[in-house]
Amino acid sequence: MNSNEIKIIYKRLKQRNISFNHVCEVGVYLPETSNILNFIQDGVRATLVEADPDTVKKIETYFAGFPIEIVPVAVWDTSGVIKLSKAAASTFVSELKSSPAIINDQYQVNNETTFEVPCKVFSEIDDGTIDLLSVDIEGGEWYVIKHLVSRPKVLSIETHGKYYVNPFIGEIENWMRRENYTTWYKDASDTVYVRKGLLEPTSAEKIATNLALLKIKWKKFKRNFKQKRKSA
Repeated sequence: MNSNEIKIIYKRLKQRNISFNHVCEVGVYLPETSNILNFIQDGVRATLVEADPDTVKKIETYFAGFPIEIVPVAVWDTSGVIKLSKAAASTFVSELKSSPAIINDQYQVNNETTFEVPCKVFSEIDDGTIDLLSVDIEGGEWYVIKHLVSRPKVLSIETHGKYYVNPFIGEIENWMRRENYTTWYKDASDTVYVRKGLLEPTSAEKIATNLALLKIKWKKFKRNFKQKRKSA
């Protein structure tokens, strides 16, 4: 991905003239593909949470001189040590039963690609000032939302992709409703939620979201149908 590419979320928020003081990304992967890259380039304070030690080194080099804090841990429901599995560009908590790599690529957890890292509950990281949060940790997103101290203006959460649907989508959606958030738009893998009253989705955005929901349901149906045929 081109490091100079303007991210969709950045472009849309700029068009709406919405500004931020503290942006956060959990599960950065390569720094040049960061979902909050453009905000960091603008000089906005940023917290980057990434567990892979090799990736952390790349983040440190790439963002040298920018106002960022790197938190080199995994986020989970408990603090301590946890095992991660690495499947190409997808790194996830090994004990998860569903992740994009498992569902879409039939990846099987094995000792050769598993390593231990420190983990923290997100409330130990969140100081209450985050106003834009992006989370992509391959199936573990709920454990960030569950322990969220801040109430950001905008949250971008990985919820789907090909045959994969986030295993905690029910918990995530219930939390969003309870905390007064609504869906703004969906892309190929993420749902972007906003605090009610922040902005009103356009008619085109509403139609695109409904089409994305139909596409997700259709892919899920196809996957279930194929599985039934195989087991028949």
